[in-house]
Amino acid sequence: MTDKQIEKDGDPMKIKTETMSYEKVLSLPKVIPFLPRHPDPLLRAAVRAASASELKAVHFRHREIGMERLRADEPCLILMNHSCFLDLKIAFTIFRHRPFNIVCTSDGFVGKKGLMRRLGCIPTKKFVPELDLLRDIQYCLRTLKTSVLMFPEASYSFDGTATPLPDSLGRCLKHLKAPVVMVRTHGAFLRDPLYNSLQLRDVDVSADVEYLLSPEEIAQKSTEELNGILRQCFTFDYFRWQKENRILVDEPFRADHLNRVLYQCPHCGVEGHMTGCGITLRCNACGKEYELTEEGNMRAKTGETEISHIPDWYAWEREQVRKAIADGTYRLDVPVKIGMMTDYRAIYMVGEGRLVHTSDGFTLTGCGGALEYSQKPLASYSLYADYYWYELGDMICIGTRDILYYCFPQSGGDVVAKTR
Repeated sequence: MTDKQIEKDGDPMKIKTETMSYEKVLSLPKVIPFLPRHPDPLLRAAVRAASASELKAVHFRHREIGMERLRADEPCLILMNHSCFLDLKIAFTIFRHRPFNIVCTSDGFVGKKGLMRRLGCIPTKKFVPELDLLRDIQYCLRTLKTSVLMFPEASYSFDGTATPLPDSLGRCLKHLKAPVVMVRTHGAFLRDPLYNSLQLRDVDVSADVEYLLSPEEIAQKSTEELNGILRQCFTFDYFRWQKENRILVDEPFRADHLNRVLYQCPHCGVEGHMTGCGITLRCNACGKEYELTEEGNMRAKTGETEISHIPDWYAWEREQVRKAIADGTYRLDVPVKIGMMTDYRAIYMVGEGRLVHTSDGFTLTGCGGALEYSQKPLASYSLYADYYWYELGDMICIGTRDILYYCFPQSGGDVVAKTR
C-alpha cells in the first residue's frame, strides 16, 4: 500500500457528495452493521510513512509516564485529547508497535469505507446514543486483542480548552475492564486551530503518554471517581499554555476567521458582525479593532481591551447565551443548505431549508415541505458542529441513529459556535 494508493481511496480532508431528492434518499437501503476488523499492518506502516514529514516539521517528540506497567501484548483503551488532524498522525507514530482500532465519526467512512475498515476504524455518530459502540470496542479488546483509540471529547476544541465529556465514560471503563492510557498533546492546537481553515502555523508539537488506570484500579473506584479523574485529565487551556511557555505564533494569517469563535463584540455587544483577517479582529457594527498578538492575547488597537484571553471571551459569550435562554430570548432561525447521511456512499445534498433552535430544541424544515424534523434538548449532551467541515463550510449536525442532517447556515453571522 503506497501513499498514492491511500490518496486514491479517499482524501481525509474531503468528502463525497451527491445531489439527490429528499424522497429518494429516504428510499435508499439501510446500512448493514459490521464488526471492526484487525488493522492492516501494511496500511498502518503506510500511514506512519505518510505522517513522517509533518511530524518532522513540528519536531515531534513524546515522553512516556508509567508505560512500563503495560505489557507489549496487552490491549488497552487509549484516550486522547482532540486538537486537529495531526492527532492521528501522532497516535500512529507513538503506538507504531501496538495495533489499535480507532473510534471515529461515521462520516469519515463516506466514500472510503473499505480503506477505513482496513485501517481498523470503528464508525460512530457524534452525540447520538449508540449501544453498538460499546459492543464494538469490547470486541476489539477481547476478540481481536487490539487496543482502541478514542477521542472522548468527540470534537475538536473551538477555543483551545476542553469540550465536555459524557458522564457515561466512567461506566464505560467499568464495563470494558481494560487498562487506560492517556495521550495529551502540546502545541497541536496552536499548529492547526479549527477556526483558521487548515492554515498551518510553525509550532513545535509534543505529547505525554501516561498509563492512567489499571483494570484493578478501575474496579476499586466508583463511576463518579473515574469521571473526576478523566475530567482532570481533559482540563487544559492551550492559549494559557502558549503564554506560559512563551510560544510565539507570528504568522500573518493567525486571526483569519477568528470571528467563528469570537462572534460577539464585548464593546458594543452586537453578534455576527465580527471579521477576523490577518492579525486583526474587527467589529463591523461599532468599528472597534483588536489585534491577536504573537503571544496569543487579544489587544484593542484603541481604547480598553475588554477581554484579552480568548477562552475568557468565549466563556463570556457562553454566559450571554445562558442569560438569553434564562430570560426566554434565545433563538436561532437561519436558512440552511441540507445534506443527509444514511449510508457510507455519499453525503446527499437534498436542497434548502430552515433551521430553528430554541429552548424547546431544534426544528429543521425544507425540501419543498417534505422534510420536517424535530430534536428535543435532552436528546444529546452536546452538539456536533464544525468549521469548514470537509472544506464544504461551517456546519451544524442533528439527527438520529438512522439519519444525520448536516445543516450549512447561509446567513445570520457566525452561529455555529453559539449554537454549540
